[in-house]
Amino acid sequence: MTFPRRQFLKTAVVATAASAATLRAETSGDSARELYELRAYRLKPDAAPDPLDAYLEKAVLPALDRRGLKNVGVFGEVDIDKKAGTTKPKENTPVWVLIAHPTFESFVTVSSELNADPAVQSAGAAYLDVPKATPSFDRIDVWLYRAFQANPKMNLPEFSKARTPTRIFEMRDYESHSEKAALNKMAMFNNGEIPLMKELGMSPVFFGQGIAGPNLPHLRYITGGSDVAAHVAAWAKFGPSPVWKALSGDPQYKDNTSKNTSRFLAPRPYSAI
Repeated sequence: MTFPRRQFLKTAVVATAASAATLRAETSGDSARELYELRAYRLKPDAAPDPLDAYLEKAVLPALDRRGLKNVGVFGEVDIDKKAGTTKPKENTPVWVLIAHPTFESFVTVSSELNADPAVQSAGAAYLDVPKATPSFDRIDVWLYRAFQANPKMNLPEFSKARTPTRIFEMRDYESHSEKAALNKMAMFNNGEIPLMKELGMSPVFFGQGIAGPNLPHLRYITGGSDVAAHVAAWAKFGPSPVWKALSGDPQYKDNTSKNTSRFLAPRPYSAI
């Protein structure tokens, strides 16, 4: 059967337009979608964490609270033993800080003015006035993320509200080989993965499209559990789910990630998440 050239061109144009419309839908949205600032404080191997913890707890978090920025998460990386349900702190890993911003102006203002605040300088003096010869960190990495359409605002799990001491989180970032592939992976989350995670009790905290920072293009998200056993049990339901099998087998989502990095996080005692 010969396919008429005119009909072929018409069909190709329609398909291209539909694809473009899908990408526009995935990257558009209303102003209610939050921005997330993720900081990684990379401490020197021989540096004590106490000055940084005191600075974050006594200076940064109160200053953010005064600016209306609440539910700030502060985490250290841990190794987990899934069978024993235990955790062990990892050495020489960053301290992670997650801040939700309602607007880009909030991010800019906080980033540029926070440490000029006299109250921050006073409460964080041990950290901010560290001698040049003995700095606390090598560097600080910062990423900026935009919330996904299917999860426009941060979710605070009940076990975080209760400050359950055994709570655990898993942070994953998915890198892609091209910007378009990254948009496709984000669409995959919006179109099924996020609702499924919520349905299975995986307690997602946020989903963010990386718009500034290292290792772009990528997306990042955090799920959690009241303890290791609860987190592992929830994830165990994900793989066999018919919804996930349908999504992962859908040709339109083929080859949209090139690297998947997973980190387990334990909250600092003063973390709100």
